[in-house]
Amino acid sequence: MLPGLSLVLGGAASGKSVFAEGLVKGSGRNLIYFATARAHDAEMREKIERHQRLRGSGWRTIEEPIDVGRTLAGISGDTCVLVDCATMWLSNNLLAENDLEEAEAGLMAGLSLCAAPVVIVSNEVGLSVVPENALARRFREEQGRLNQKLAAKAGLVVNVVAGLPQVLKGELP
Repeated sequence: MLPGLSLVLGGAASGKSVFAEGLVKGSGRNLIYFATARAHDAEMREKIERHQRLRGSGWRTIEEPIDVGRTLAGISGDTCVLVDCATMWLSNNLLAENDLEEAEAGLMAGLSLCAAPVVIVSNEVGLSVVPENALARRFREEQGRLNQKLAAKAGLVVNVVAGLPQVLKGELP
């Protein structure tokens, strides 16, 4: 059985989304895919379409790039929610120049109020070189802080590397 919050971390193309989808499907509940990405260009549209094809049918999709917390707070307990992903959500808020402390507080409140188990995907961005520009360095620092807050709140934390899950906290269902 999944805890109220599970966090699935990994690098780009690590298999974290596929692993997270498996956790949600295994819940036996109605499936909600919470999409935070925006299709700003053809490459991103193709990536979104590829994820949709791989995910298959049976999912209700909610597209919400910014106000994830408010939407999560209204979801019923007969579902299981996959939020893919916290990294895009943070990017959206950072680029919109939103107050990140306020946005994170709203996200955390929504996670606490959500009646359904939530599996949230996030990128681990702290394992590579120091970015050369200030915006990228700020993003890396904010992502690291967000991941730490989510991990502290989560009952299950899994790091996915090369498609292989490493449980960092809790136990797999």
